[in-house]
Amino acid sequence: MSPFSHPPIARPLFDLDRPKGGKDLGDLPVWDFSSLYPSEEAPEIARDFDWLDRECAAFAADYEGKLSGLDAGALLDCVTRYEKIEQVAGRLMSFFGLRYYQNTVDPARAKAMSDAQDRVTTATTPLVFFSLELNRIPDAEFDAKLDANAALARYRPVFERMRAMRPHQLSDELEKFLHDQSTVGSAAWNRLFDETMAGLEFPVDGEEEPLGLESTLNLLTDRDRARREAGARALAEVFGRNVRLFARVHNTLAKEKEIEDRWRKMPSPQHARHLSNHVEPEVVQALRDAVVAAYPKLSHRYYALKAKWLGLETLEVWDRNAPLPTAAERTIAWPEAQDMVLDAYAGFSPKLADLAQPFFERGWIDAAVTPGKAPGAFAHPTVTDAHPFVMLNYLGKPRDVMTLAHELGHGVHQRLAAGQGELLSSTPLTLAETASVFGEMLTFRRMLAKAATPEERKTLLAGKVEDMINTVVRQIAFYDFECKLHDARRGGELTPDDINALWMSVQAESLGPVFNFMDGYETFWSYIPHFVHSPFYVYAYAFGDGLVNALYAVYEEQPEGFQDKYFEMLAAGGSKHHKELLAPFGLDASDPAFWDKGLSMIAGFIDELEAME
Repeated sequence: MSPFSHPPIARPLFDLDRPKGGKDLGDLPVWDFSSLYPSEEAPEIARDFDWLDRECAAFAADYEGKLSGLDAGALLDCVTRYEKIEQVAGRLMSFFGLRYYQNTVDPARAKAMSDAQDRVTTATTPLVFFSLELNRIPDAEFDAKLDANAALARYRPVFERMRAMRPHQLSDELEKFLHDQSTVGSAAWNRLFDETMAGLEFPVDGEEEPLGLESTLNLLTDRDRARREAGARALAEVFGRNVRLFARVHNTLAKEKEIEDRWRKMPSPQHARHLSNHVEPEVVQALRDAVVAAYPKLSHRYYALKAKWLGLETLEVWDRNAPLPTAAERTIAWPEAQDMVLDAYAGFSPKLADLAQPFFERGWIDAAVTPGKAPGAFAHPTVTDAHPFVMLNYLGKPRDVMTLAHELGHGVHQRLAAGQGELLSSTPLTLAETASVFGEMLTFRRMLAKAATPEERKTLLAGKVEDMINTVVRQIAFYDFECKLHDARRGGELTPDDINALWMSVQAESLGPVFNFMDGYETFWSYIPHFVHSPFYVYAYAFGDGLVNALYAVYEEQPEGFQDKYFEMLAAGGSKHHKELLAPFGLDASDPAFWDKGLSMIAGFIDELEAME
């Protein structure tokens, strides 16, 4: 599979009237796909599929077996043609993928996405030779080509990431086979997971109708403890009823990965992710070790404090994200959420708010909770000659405002990086969370500065600490779970009970002794999409949070000139290594003390909360 393959990331536009948010949320925005294609029947779609078929065949005819003999100028022409193929394929898959994720239970959308995926995969199979041949060019010869042409040398970071795979690439025939069968391999299991999860219904005590996943998970933040418990027990009951299917999905994907890793001689299950993230394994290990060592002073200490606030000796899992008893109950309408985030962005820099404004005005956000819509939230960059699309499931809670700030940060990052072009705009996952978490921090700090009472400040601080624990502690626990899962799968098939036990082994360690875990919680691994779609992705959240905490500390200490350096970092996209991007701020992620600096910010917030007692 080409390292430049445009991932079929996607999620979706309802052919409906503009949806009302309910609960006085106001009119919630829906996507306008006209920047991609006017409609699913648009003739431009057939035109682009036909062009893709012809150009991929022509590209292979012009270059297969000839790359090593190209001079620098001819190689540059080759790369720019490849980049155009990436753009057209990415536009097609973004359109069909986004529509599919907007309603994953619609058979027509599912078929359209699957057919598009099949056609793009078939069209691009002849291109597999590209990375394989480039990787066979000796270093000295390859470097000479780059040194001879500045325009070609601009793609050096792309080539470096590609050539890092040299020890792990297979024969041309095997690579083509893997590329060709991908639609019936992991992609098919991903679809099964998505469609199953979107179609689940959760009968909740006290609710007239069964709820979807997003609405049921939302109950875990309800003020009423009985409703939180009812939501948790409904989740456990439905997950338990479907756990064999989810175990089959995880077993199959983990085994498929183990087979490919073995053939590629990957030293560990995590290694492919580290390569794609362009991050050294020892840096990730330093992050993981720093967070695990900090469990007692972070999550264990905070949740013990929260139990005291709730008047409980022990916490149940449905208390983890409960609002504080003294927190004012409020629903934040969409217009207010928009103003809060844009105000926070403008407080940092008017340029940041200007970059975010079009998302609200031009149909770049899909916000309502609607039947069949994928749960969660994301920002998808699509292609560099279009714009990003943000998906939310907005319910008016303060955490939803933070999610809006987070995803808009991604969107702004993607807009700035688009200037790098299709092959250099994509930021490695370890840095992809930088702008999103920074956007959250700006919004939080703005809200904290406006807190009118000590109780309001306490509520905001507690909410931020919980978000940071969910981003850092919880994600590193997820990472450890995945490591254990993939290691255990190498020894044979895992039963649902086996996977449940692995899940519980990291939950107790990360959350601390104050928690009691109800029967059924052992199956809650089953709904986490990252384990299915992007193995070992989760450490990127902790990486991003730690990085942003350190960045924000620099901003507070030395605000002069920070904004210019920040925008320059975002605009670099994937054109620089994390060491280069962080150097202007005096930061180095390979230094173990770097992670302690970030974790200290969380600990400092908990110190302030304890001092309020």
